[in-house]
Amino acid sequence: MVAFVYADEYIPLLEQYVNESAQEEVSNNETINDRAVETAAPEIEGENVIDLIGLHPEQVMGMYGEPTRVDPSAYGYDWWVYKTDDHSYMQVGVDGDRVVSVYSIGQNVNTAPFVIGQSRSEVAKAVKIEREVELREGLDYYRFQLNDEDLKMRPLVKYDDVYIQLYFDQFLNTLSSIRVMDSETLMKQKPYEVMYRGSFPEVPSLSQEEWKEIEDGASQQIIDLTNVIRKRHGKEALSWDEDTAKVAYLHSKEMSDLKYFAHESPVQGDLGNRLQKGDVLYRTAGENIASNYTDGPAAVEGWLNSEGHRKALLNNDFTHLGVGVYEKFYTQNFITPLK
Repeated sequence: MVAFVYADEYIPLLEQYVNESAQEEVSNNETINDRAVETAAPEIEGENVIDLIGLHPEQVMGMYGEPTRVDPSAYGYDWWVYKTDDHSYMQVGVDGDRVVSVYSIGQNVNTAPFVIGQSRSEVAKAVKIEREVELREGLDYYRFQLNDEDLKMRPLVKYDDVYIQLYFDQFLNTLSSIRVMDSETLMKQKPYEVMYRGSFPEVPSLSQEEWKEIEDGASQQIIDLTNVIRKRHGKEALSWDEDTAKVAYLHSKEMSDLKYFAHESPVQGDLGNRLQKGDVLYRTAGENIASNYTDGPAAVEGWLNSEGHRKALLNNDFTHLGVGVYEKFYTQNFITPLK
C-alpha cells in the first residue's frame, strides 16, 4: 500500500503595484474604508444552491431561467453565470447532464446553513472546521490537509454528500462567498495539499483556442466579482476598459512565457511603461497580479484577503478596470483615465 503527498498545485502568488501619473500626485498612504456597508438583513431567495449538486441542467433552468452567459472552465464543466443583480450573483458548474459545482457570492442567494456576510463564529455553529478532510472513493483514499492560511481564509468542509470551500474575508472575519463541489470536482482541482492512495480524475487537455475561451470568461468573472465586492463596501462599480485589458493580458502571457512573476517586466518595463505602450492615458493606475489559483473567483478572493490588493479593489479613485488572464496567470489593471 503506497500513499502519496500532492502539494504542487495550490501555491497561490499575489503581487500589488500602484503607479501614479506625474500629472497628479496621489498619496500611497490613503486609508481605504473597507468596512462592509450595513444593510437590512438579506432577503434569501430561491432553492438552496447546495442542493443543486447532481441536478440536471434543465432543473436549474426551471429554477433560475437562462443564465446571463456561459463560460467554459479548465476542469471540464461550464460555468452558467447568473448576474441579475449583485445580491444574487452565482455561478453554476454544469458538466454534461449534471451540476458539479456552485460558486455563490450574492447575499440574497440561499446557501443555508450559511449566509454570505455572517460572522465566522456563526459559521462555526453550523459546521465544524477541521485541519483535515477525508474523501473515500471505493478503495481509494484522499486526505486533504489544510495549513494555517487555508483555515483562516478558505477552509474546506464536508457537508452531507458535497464539499464546500468557505471563503472568509479575514479583515472583517465574515463569510465572503462559498464554493460547493462534488467529490470528483474537488479531486480535479486539488486546492489543498493532499495525502492519497489511488488516482485522480483526469483534467481535460486544452487547445489554445479552448484556453482562450476560458481566459475570456475568467476575465469577465473577475470584473463581475470585483464590482460585487466594491458595491458591498459602498464603492462605485468599475467600467471595463478594453485597451487596459489588452495590456493586462499581455503581462499575464509574458509572465507565463518567460516564467517569472512580478510587476516589472524584463521586456516591457513597469506598469506605467506598459500602459504607455498600450496607448492608455491615465491619471492614476494600479495593478494586482496572481498565479496558480484554481480560477478567477479564487484569485479575487485571494486579492480581497491581502491588504495591498484589497486597497486596489476598493480604491475610490479608480473608475475603470482591464483584466487579462492567461491560463493560471491573472492581472488586474485599474486606472482613472486622463480626461
